[in-house]
Amino acid sequence: MTITITAFERSPDGGKGLARDTRVRWALEEAGQPYQVRLVSFAEMKEPAHLALHPFGQIPTYEEGDLSLFETGAIVFHIAEQHAGLLPEDRNARARAITWMFAALNTVESPILELVTVRILEGDKPWSKERLPLIIDRIRDRLDKLSARLGDADWLDHAFSAGDLLMVSVLLRLRMSGVLDEYPNLAAYVARGEARPAYKRAFAAQLAVNAPSTG
Repeated sequence: MTITITAFERSPDGGKGLARDTRVRWALEEAGQPYQVRLVSFAEMKEPAHLALHPFGQIPTYEEGDLSLFETGAIVFHIAEQHAGLLPEDRNARARAITWMFAALNTVESPILELVTVRILEGDKPWSKERLPLIIDRIRDRLDKLSARLGDADWLDHAFSAGDLLMVSVLLRLRMSGVLDEYPNLAAYVARGEARPAYKRAFAAQLAVNAPSTG
């Protein structure tokens, strides 16, 4: 059965790999699974057909036969469970990898998304300048602990897993802020993720959709 995911017709990030469909593309590339993409506009995301797939009117969604999923964590977990390459075979190592998936999305990404919100959506509010340092402090608190745990290892728990895939995807959102550069081992960790051939294919596919027309 053909896998179909949805993605922005025109991504707000201009194809820099920050849109959440990149995470799903990356997981599918790591698993060696072909897929097709249905591009949707912001208007189409609020229409009944898309809301039937994603009740909150966002992307990405995942369709395979009579199965439809939303939320990147759930989608990546499903891919990792169905195909080799993203979760270890050892039961305990597998459980640890899943734990890192949750940590990436629940613990690390939360304050990072707050930073995006206060800078882009709330930048004109009178209280945004006071709130910004508080958010950055919360991010540093998370990164202090993540950096200490990673140490000089290549990946979070020996071999690369879906936990690393999601953690790298989350940390990429910090690149423009400069905060990531304060943690050389985390910056190197993200670079290792970006150097994986599967990530490069996923990034190129997302960039191709958003590349300016030359015709």
